[in-house]
Amino acid sequence: MNTKELAALVYKALDDKKGEDVSVIDISGISVIADYFIVASANNQNHLNALQDAADEVMYKNGFSAKQVEGNRNSTWILMDYEDIIIHLFSAEDRLFYDLERIWKDGNFISEEELKALLPTE
Repeated sequence: MNTKELAALVYKALDDKKGEDVSVIDISGISVIADYFIVASANNQNHLNALQDAADEVMYKNGFSAKQVEGNRNSTWILMDYEDIIIHLFSAEDRLFYDLERIWKDGNFISEEELKALLPTE
């Protein structure tokens, strides 16, 4: 499985848990820190924790452990660093404040259709 397919699986897990406005940004051509940023919003603390658990489960099942996690069960922004994929989970307010999509606007935003096409058929 390549990194883009793995990013698609994380996208699906976040979408299945009703993550809001899930974005996958290919930053491989503009940065060496990762290949993909995945950004999603939650509407409350429990939702944020559920999104974190869902993303972590997908990565773990595919043989990846977080190199580093910033934030905790009471944070309004959680960063999960899996080296090639970095997942940012925000409260709606923090997402607007930090506006990562604007900062990384030179990256390639992967469409929902392209992500769904990468998913294994069941």
